[in-house]
Amino acid sequence: MAQATKGRLNYRCPLCFKRDIDMDMFFDEEKGEYYCLRCCFRGSEEEVLRLNEQYKEKYGRLRERVVDFGADNEPPKFEKHKAGEQ
Repeated sequence: MAQATKGRLNYRCPLCFKRDIDMDMFFDEEKGEYYCLRCCFRGSEEEVLRLNEQYKEKYGRLRERVVDFGADNEPPKFEKHKAGEQ
């Protein structure tokens, strides 16, 4: 989602992002915290960044494909996916 104005960087709400909703948060200068208009989340910049990094693991292998599932107790093997190929 594009940021409308210059100034303090807008972050995605971690709770909405977890549910695949792209919602920007707003910054309350008096309290020094970010808040979401859609849900009840409020938190500091450090907390927002920490939670967003956790949820990014969901998309970590988005451009990779499993080529071998391996035997029991072995991790799967991945290859980079090339655009236009199946």
